[in-house]
Amino acid sequence: MKGNQVTIKDIAKQLGVSPSTVSRALQGHPDISEETKRQVNELASKLKYQPNAIALSLKHKRTRIIGVIIPEIVHFFFSSVISGIEDVAYDAGFNVIICQSNEKFDRELSNLNTLLAQRVDGILVSISKETTDFQHLHRVVAQNIPLVFFDRIAPGVQASSVIIDDHYSAYQATRHMTEAGRKRIAHFAGPQNLSISHNRKEGYLKALQDSQIDPDPSLIVEADNFEKARMAVINFIHTGNIPDGIFAVNDITAIGAMKTLQKHGYSVPEDVAVVGFSDGRFSAITEPPLSSVDQHGYEMGIIATEMLLKQILEDAGNNSTETRVLRGDLIIRGSSKI
Repeated sequence: MKGNQVTIKDIAKQLGVSPSTVSRALQGHPDISEETKRQVNELASKLKYQPNAIALSLKHKRTRIIGVIIPEIVHFFFSSVISGIEDVAYDAGFNVIICQSNEKFDRELSNLNTLLAQRVDGILVSISKETTDFQHLHRVVAQNIPLVFFDRIAPGVQASSVIIDDHYSAYQATRHMTEAGRKRIAHFAGPQNLSISHNRKEGYLKALQDSQIDPDPSLIVEADNFEKARMAVINFIHTGNIPDGIFAVNDITAIGAMKTLQKHGYSVPEDVAVVGFSDGRFSAITEPPLSSVDQHGYEMGIIATEMLLKQILEDAGNNSTETRVLRGDLIIRGSSKI
């Protein structure tokens, strides 16, 4: 028993039967007598025998493992997606390997290679901020490995996806502020190579247009984390270019803006209204509570996994793709409501 790992051959040797008899007995094969099955199972239990997962996967052509690549696990949205993924996967008898790119292209590429080496049955991906080259994802499709994107997609890669209608959600968030009389609304945007960031910016601009407000380029800045939001607000203050509203690409950015405004004597929402995006666990406990767009992360995880499992179980690969678009819900709280 090399390395203390019991094999079918070890059990067969002790019982004086063939390895194939042991294998069939463990599977409950009708050609094996009940007495032999009892002896094999009792010895297997005594020796703490565990089936070789790699050997089984080679035999059955499935590992019953799906891989997940996310940008950052610390974000409430992505942790909500993971909860949905795991609930569906485990109910279907699949295990989940979760990898974090940490918003780095190289890490994403390494994660993907690791999952492929583990022979996962399918992969769920939300691309990193740095990812602009999609050859590694095209390779997955070419190998006919089921692939589904969630939230952040790779344009041009033929795969199914589950996304939020970012344009609509951003429009609603901005329109909420214009209808309250705000005229100088800033947008703290994400990297424009990401479709979610681009679509949220376009939704913001469309809401201004429909409100007969000309966009001010000086109020549109790339700021998608707490520190960048802090610096952007300080720059507004130093230049005397204070907006009366801020629509941020995510909640952490919105909170950074709100805290910095308050630190410098500005009142939220009386002086500046603030709206975020994702409706994370902190949005309801800030002071004032943060208005935000609920992205329905848990539901997104459920739908994405159901789509992936369907491809796996039907051996469909990526031949038939679909896109599911969810509607975000604007949750109005104290940061934008007077």
